[in-house]
Amino acid sequence: MSDAFTLADLSPLLPGVALWALALYLPLSVPLGRLEQALAEASLEEGLQQLVLVGGSLLLALAVGLVVELLLSWALGPGWAGSLGLIAVLAGLSLSLAAGRDDDRQR
Repeated sequence: MSDAFTLADLSPLLPGVALWALALYLPLSVPLGRLEQALAEASLEEGLQQLVLVGGSLLLALAVGLVVELLLSWALGPGWAGSLGLIAVLAGLSLSLAAGRDDDRQR
């Protein structure tokens, strides 16, 4: 038997990685504003700029989600790390909904 690491070893962590990527997508979008500015100044077509921006944002969110999931899985266990990802998604959703209601009241 081989002790080599494969991607199949990460398959139990994929739901947690997806949850953390979703939870951290908005906070990670701030650095992507600089990428969007650089792409606007470049001589790329509009469709290609959008493809690079969407691909870059997805890769960044998934990479950070994987790191967070691995660290929390190591510290707390895989089940807890995925559950915290779900809590983070729901907390972000509720905070964004509350902020939207506050904006509506101030108008």
